[in-house]
Amino acid sequence: MILLALTTESLYLILGLASAFYIAWNLGANDAANPTNTAVGSGAISIKKALIMFSMFAALGAIVQGYMVMKTIGKGVVKDLDPLGALIASIMAGVWITLVTWKGLPVSTTHSTVGAVLGIGLAYMYIHGVARINWNVVYMVVLSWIISPLLAIVLSIIMYFLLERVAKHLISKGKNVDKFFKIFLLFNLAFSAYAFGANDVGNATGVYITVASKVIGTPDMTTMLYLAVFGALGITVGALTWGYKVINTVGFKITRLDYISASAAVFSNAVVVWGFSTIPKILWNYGMPISTTHASVSSVIGVGIAKSRSLKGVDWKVVGYIIISWILTVPVAAFLSFIVYVLASNLFPIG
Repeated sequence: MILLALTTESLYLILGLASAFYIAWNLGANDAANPTNTAVGSGAISIKKALIMFSMFAALGAIVQGYMVMKTIGKGVVKDLDPLGALIASIMAGVWITLVTWKGLPVSTTHSTVGAVLGIGLAYMYIHGVARINWNVVYMVVLSWIISPLLAIVLSIIMYFLLERVAKHLISKGKNVDKFFKIFLLFNLAFSAYAFGANDVGNATGVYITVASKVIGTPDMTTMLYLAVFGALGITVGALTWGYKVINTVGFKITRLDYISASAAVFSNAVVVWGFSTIPKILWNYGMPISTTHASVSSVIGVGIAKSRSLKGVDWKVVGYIIISWILTVPVAAFLSFIVYVLASNLFPIG
């Protein structure tokens, strides 16, 4: 009889938190590869240890800085999602992520979530004729999606040549190069995982800021902290149960990685992801939810190019499959959430 005492919004929030945990699990399962793939691919650490390390630092990043991007997802792209819209956006994004992850491809969770939220915004326009989409924020997000992978490629190429010189210097001094780079690589894994948690936890929980604040009666900042902790738990479970699957694709199939190239890729990925979470928040009050998958894979591509001094160092067939999944993600997620919301809003209206 407890359900009878719940308001419609409270019930949607409970269902939404279940959905948030589901998409957070998908985040850990699919995107744990981003900070860990190069470390595992280079042989610096086992998959099991890498995933444990990832879980710890991703949770820290989510709790300390997750609010920066969470606000963009929950209140920036579309102004004040209603409970039903938040629930459907989360579920539809999670469904698409699960399907692509099952195929072993690193789909962008950010693209899935933003696409699903946009679909809800379009549904609002279709049903009510009300424009709730903040197109200025959308343009900023899309621009960040274009710039971030290019920046990751350039930065990883520069880092590769810099670290190559460092390695030559250490060898000339009789130092243990492998030991130095293993420590550096593990440090970068921690940094990259932290940056991932800060940027991506909003994909799982950001859509629930408005309804959660209203139902539990807390300010947005307090609500975002609660949601960050909840999302971090889901990410950890996902990483430890299914994260190994995509690591095998990104860490081994795109390009073979040694200590130098792996260190350059992980560091570049971490800098790009953390930078887009933090700097836009300081300048424009909205952290950018970039694709950490884009940044990670682009970093691996960059070191493949730098290492071979040509474009032959990359398996472009695998890259092609990954790009196709990226291109499909936004329109598919938007279409799914649009259709489901239009149908469900007539059956389960907000009271």
